[in-house]
Amino acid sequence: MYPHLECVDDLRYVSDLTYPANWFPLARAKQRKIIIHAGPTNSGKTYHAFQRYLESRSAIYCGPLKMLAVEIFNKSNAADIDCDLVTGEERKFADPDGKKEAAHVACTVEMTDIERDIEVAIIDEIQMLRDTQRGWAWLRAFLGVNADEVHLCGEETAIDLIQNLALDTGDTVEIRRYKRLTPIEYMNQAVGDMASVQEGDCIVCFSKSHIYHVCRELEKLGKQCAVIYGSLPPGTKMAQAAKFNDPTDPCKILVATDAIGMGLNLNIRRVVFYTLTKRSEENGTKRSIVIPPSQALQIAGRCGRYGTTHKDKGYVTTFNAEDLEMLHELLQQPLAPIEQAGIHPTADQVELFGYYLPNATLSDLIDIFTTVMTIDNEKYFLCQMDQFKKIAEVIEHVPIPLRSRYIFCCAPIPLQSAFVTTTLLKFVRRFSTGQALTIQWLKEQIEWPLNKPVSVNDLTHLEAVHDTLDLYNWLSYRFEDQFPDRELVRELQTILDEQILSGVTEITSLSTGTGPQTKKMAKNDGQIKRLLMNLKMRRGDSEL
Repeated sequence: MYPHLECVDDLRYVSDLTYPANWFPLARAKQRKIIIHAGPTNSGKTYHAFQRYLESRSAIYCGPLKMLAVEIFNKSNAADIDCDLVTGEERKFADPDGKKEAAHVACTVEMTDIERDIEVAIIDEIQMLRDTQRGWAWLRAFLGVNADEVHLCGEETAIDLIQNLALDTGDTVEIRRYKRLTPIEYMNQAVGDMASVQEGDCIVCFSKSHIYHVCRELEKLGKQCAVIYGSLPPGTKMAQAAKFNDPTDPCKILVATDAIGMGLNLNIRRVVFYTLTKRSEENGTKRSIVIPPSQALQIAGRCGRYGTTHKDKGYVTTFNAEDLEMLHELLQQPLAPIEQAGIHPTADQVELFGYYLPNATLSDLIDIFTTVMTIDNEKYFLCQMDQFKKIAEVIEHVPIPLRSRYIFCCAPIPLQSAFVTTTLLKFVRRFSTGQALTIQWLKEQIEWPLNKPVSVNDLTHLEAVHDTLDLYNWLSYRFEDQFPDRELVRELQTILDEQILSGVTEITSLSTGTGPQTKKMAKNDGQIKRLLMNLKMRRGDSEL
């Protein structure tokens, strides 16, 4: 495809992804023991691995979500085991002065420290190796973590692949299987209508519009509900979960997206699938797809969990009768073994590519890389780099070093938010001038202070601003000199968390336009219409 490239042999050498295990010499210098804790949700697999974590002299927990890392951080310190927290946007230290690292650390999987010599590592939700977006992070953690014991928690579908990868790493593998601690009944009757929704129900939706509709209909019947969806800040999700779990709170129904699939222990008696389809985007085309069996099982497993109010038994059904048969088919399908793990080029590889092709854009470098690379297709697949390339194209015209450009393109932002994407571009432009992105400059960009939301659009905007502040914090750990006001930004996030929580609590009034501010605006609108009508009558105009 690129016959004009004189250095194509060198590029092929740089882009050889055949043996990623060899990228991690510290881990390869050890004879590691891999222990797979395999089983369904609520089977105690992570609990057993965590006990070994607490017993060890040093350990690291690598989880899929910030909330899970925070949970381990809190549990460890509560057990008098000093533990630090490391996520993309936050660092917390057991040492009050923050100068001494604790022997134990809880982190999100992307932040796994592969240089640190430790006794025990836990990599949670190991089946995420197959994820087309983030699978590379689980592969990097598994191949690279420098631990004597590596405990992998997740589905049995990952066992064959782990054993296959262990042939390259030279590690020994032990398998421990678990069964679910409490039974689940897959019901033969759908809920049918909102009047039949009961206390302890979790209605699972796959779009915000469905969430707003369900909340409105429930509150018409006088039923209060908590709300959890993916774009909410972690603090708001945890506050809504606490509200639902509190036996003294009148809120006894949860309306949520698949965001509850991992990371929260909830007092759910019955999971109700409002629908079994969700929107998916592939190659720029959006379409509706039926959720995969693995996701259906993951969500269904959130009911009747051990240690919660409804620990004796959980129930699963659909809202609509026509979905019931399909749900049963999904839940009874055997899960296919995972055959490949996600992988993607490292910053060093891309930077070396840039050395050979100094005039190519980063997006073009990725295209050329994927064209000439070598990969073991029996074990690995290249993770989707659509978001990486889109960010690269957005900031392409801004002159910054290639390594910095690569880091900006790795930023975990919701590209569907025009506000966040535009703010990222503003960050990059100011970064390119060498000027610091101060708190005062940031406030001007987000038009701080922000008002309490009076509509769903307002609430969505506050969520986008929160994502922007997260982006600032994420960048502040990678470019500390030019993003100096991390702690002040956290103070803004605390205020914003309260505003978003307030908006979510009143989500029904926001979505129906019945909030106090909206009523005031509607009253003003009515006054304006009357004035215009009087003016028309005085002037005799048919139109104004």
